[in-house]
Formats: sequence, structure tokens, C-alpha cells
Amino acid sequence: MIYEENSYGEMRYLIRYPDGFDPANAYPVILFLHGAGTRGDDIHKLQENPYFTITQTLEDFPFITVAPLCHSNTWFDLWQELTGLVRHLVTLSYVDEARLYGMGASMGGYGTWQIAMSLPTYFAAIVPICGGGMYWNAGRLQNVPVWAFHGGKDTVVFPRESEAMVEAVNRLGGNARLTVYSDNGHDAWSDTYRDPAVFAWLLGQVNENAADLRDAYADAKQYG
Repeated sequence: MIYEENSYGEMRYLIRYPDGFDPANAYPVILFLHGAGTRGDDIHKLQENPYFTITQTLEDFPFITVAPLCHSNTWFDLWQELTGLVRHLVTLSYVDEARLYGMGASMGGYGTWQIAMSLPTYFAAIVPICGGGMYWNAGRLQNVPVWAFHGGKDTVVFPRESEAMVEAVNRLGGNARLTVYSDNGHDAWSDTYRDPAVFAWLLGQVNENAADLRDAYADAKQYG
């Protein structure tokens, strides 16, 4: 797999391409939001995050991963840059905008819930891990399938955080499920990242709203 550093405004991000990447093709993309332990200005620390070290061992991993680096206290301090990055991604020719997925753990789990509620038409599905969110706003995820994960013995972010979000999504007409690792503490991410079924599930989700995201005025011959 090939790693590349890039930036959107003041937000730096790491992008990993799958084996055999060809920019002439369109690929499924995971927007990965790391947790509080990876914050800072060292982009190389991001590459050492368990998401990358675990998923790079999976065979035939077909996703492009885009992982911004939180250089502030929380993702919410960088919300303008983060939402701008999402809007930018779907304009890239090698991004399959019908298969943009969100995944994140802990602080990134909170960010994953929120980025999908902020931009629900952009995401085909999300996998928030040991996070939570504004459950009163969960109706915005009616058309965004969710598979959430949490450790049953988590005392950093209590399992009730994920339970409340999943219950709210389903109550408001969405499609959400929750897997609780009964013996895990806060680390619910390692088991999730190493499970091929999670990524197979993601690939099975297609954003039916994605066609609406294309710019109708992209023909330079007609529109300059």
C-alpha cells in the first residue's frame, strides 16, 4: 500500500492507496478519524495508529483511506476544515462518491457520528467506535446505515453513549446496529479493524444520494 501526505487548508491528512491503485479508476473511500491519543502535528504518528497497522495486514483491502490529523483539541475545533475536506473528496476523479464511508474511534467516534449528521447525503455508511453524539439529531441518519462498536467494560466512554445513538437512529426511522465486545474496555477498535466482515459490510452499502453530489456544471466547453 502507498502512503501520501496532503493538506486541505491548514488540515494535514494522510492518504493510503490500495495495492494496484490506478487513478483512472474510482475507489471506495474511508474517512478515518483518529482518537485523542493521536492528536498533534506529527503526521507520522498517524501512520502508526492501530487503524493503519492492523488494516494494512488485511488481504485485498480495496479502500482508499483518508485520515486527517487533528492538530487542535478536538475535531469540533476543526469542523470547517473537516467538512470542507469531505466536500473536496467527492470531487476527485478516483473517488467513488457513492461509496464514501466514515469510521473513527473514541474522539474520532464522536466525530464520525457528527460528520455524518452534518453531511448525511455524502456518506454511504458509518462505523463509529466507542463514541457518542447528539442523539436528538439522529433523524438525519435515516438514510445512512450505521454499525457501531463499543467495549462492554469501557469506563472512558460509557457504552450507553453508543446505545443511545443507535436507539435514536432506529427510533427515528434509520438502520443502526451495535456490537458490544463484552470483555473489552475502551479498546473496541482493534477487534473492529481486524474483522474483514466489517469492511465487507461497508462495501455492501451504496449511497443512493451520491448522484445529487455531482456538479451539473462540470463541462468546461459549456460553462467555461
